[in-house]
Amino acid sequence: MFDIEYKGGNGVVITSKKTQVVIDPQLSVVGLKNLSVKDAVEVATEARFALADETAKLQVEGPGEYEVGDFSIRGIRATRHLDTVDDEPISTMYRIEIGDVRVAVLGNITPKLSEDQLEGIGVVDVLIIPVGGGGYTLDAVDAATITRQIDPRVVIPVHYADSSLKYEVPQDDLGIFIKDLAAPVEDAGIKYKIKAGSSIPQVLTVVQVARS
Repeated sequence: MFDIEYKGGNGVVITSKKTQVVIDPQLSVVGLKNLSVKDAVEVATEARFALADETAKLQVEGPGEYEVGDFSIRGIRATRHLDTVDDEPISTMYRIEIGDVRVAVLGNITPKLSEDQLEGIGVVDVLIIPVGGGGYTLDAVDAATITRQIDPRVVIPVHYADSSLKYEVPQDDLGIFIKDLAAPVEDAGIKYKIKAGSSIPQVLTVVQVARS
């Protein structure tokens, strides 16, 4: 039905037969080449991760409901990890539905989600969540706590230590998150292929998608 690829940082590409969604394509912030969004849906969890490229089929940056191709996208406002409750929320979490599969993408958010935010995310099959910490994004403990709150069937960790990337602050190793969550681990290679909702593990599983 669709594939999920990890490109580094919070950069993720979700591709179905009809549509491609490119999440946080501004990878120059971590020393990589920016992702192409030509004829794709560009989705940004923060303005600074967006390209705002006019060649994109649709640009999504903020709360709202969006329908494009075989994707239904819902943006939910969130407070950025670097900010406080007194700051205006400038991050966006997303719930993306492709057929009978529901994917949540969190970005660099504060570890405390409200009941309204959890309700907005709803039932989730696949959760994509940063785990590197360093005061910049969710750390392993906070990411594991939110994962348990959302209770997906699969969690794909992103934004963790990678010697090839130039993060603004050091990021924790992926192994810390895996150890804290204490869930089975599946190596998907460079693409996590989902054929149908029934093909997703029934018990919470960490799926490692190698950066491509």
